[in-house]
Amino acid sequence: MRRLIALLTLLIAACALHAQAQDPALLKQVLDQLASHPQVRANFQQTRENPALAAPQVSQGKLLFVIGHGMLWQTTAPYQDTLALTGSRTARVDDKGQLQTVRNGDRGVAQVSQMLQGMLAGKPDEALRQFNVDAQGTSTQWTLRFTPKQARMARVLTAITLNGGQFLEGIDIALHSGEQTHIRFSDTRKAGALSALEQHALGNP
Repeated sequence: MRRLIALLTLLIAACALHAQAQDPALLKQVLDQLASHPQVRANFQQTRENPALAAPQVSQGKLLFVIGHGMLWQTTAPYQDTLALTGSRTARVDDKGQLQTVRNGDRGVAQVSQMLQGMLAGKPDEALRQFNVDAQGTSTQWTLRFTPKQARMARVLTAITLNGGQFLEGIDIALHSGEQTHIRFSDTRKAGALSALEQHALGNP
């Protein structure tokens, strides 16, 4: 999860300019569609490829997202760890539901949480401030490719690509170092009733 946070933090450094999508109508359709699902669950698989590594690093887990409250990112393999990302706060959740604030890198973690919550809620401003966006496809099978506008970021980040249909299905992050991270979501569905632990971790939505 720390690797995911470090990479996605590149999305949301402050800048005064808004991104311009090549197909703004499609972008609006996609964001409206994502926002129409206020509570979702999904499984994920994250694969990190690095030229310095002999083999990709793979982790798996579950995601719960609730518009206006945040998300639970639960890694189940190769280790177990659950984080509650609520925008202004990031906390580790133990098996008894107790929350322990994650203090190292709080600012970056909070930014990542806010970016993801904004995109899934159909409010992309924080993610679009310093990227050009190429929107392609249709509302049922779309791809959004984000490329940095500022030279400083472009020296590190090649592109971030989101793809999906009714739901977000994948995130691909490519760095100029050759490192790539691929996140695939599966079995995305309405969240249904939240457990007492989930409600507590997300502030009783």
